[in-house]
Amino acid sequence: MYGRKDITYIRLICAGRLREKYYIEAFEEYSKRLGAFIKFECVEISEQKTGDTPSAGEIARALEKETRDILKQIPEGAFTVALCIEGKKFSSEKLAEQISTLEGSGRSKICFIIGSSFGLSDTVKNRADLKLSMSDMTFPHHLARVMLSEQIYRAYMINSGSRYHK
Repeated sequence: MYGRKDITYIRLICAGRLREKYYIEAFEEYSKRLGAFIKFECVEISEQKTGDTPSAGEIARALEKETRDILKQIPEGAFTVALCIEGKKFSSEKLAEQISTLEGSGRSKICFIIGSSFGLSDTVKNRADLKLSMSDMTFPHHLARVMLSEQIYRAYMINSGSRYHK
């Protein structure tokens, strides 16, 4: 087993629960695979409900509540990555390099944050050590969770020299 254990764990903080069976199964598969390398966990915070056409104030209140819940879940000293459209775009190799660099520097925790359908507040984004964008396209936040877990797994496979990435 590939196993630099400098990274104690990677935590995903996600707004909302996965409900669709296909998302749940895909996420569970990558979570299981990551267990060979690191402690990997996902913490779900409640996605705040609003009406079908929420006002700016309703959205702001929802984000404020989600922000409080997110900040409570960030482990002390964790390198924090906020997924947001205005973030940097990394190739799979660059993400693998970033994780390897963090491991080499002794950072024992990495925390990725995926917001709700309203995204993340500026408070959460400003708290992050890195803002990461998966694409210029918009994806449902539940799909983003699956995609991110696959990319983290791919990063570990790249760093282990596996052919998975080919």
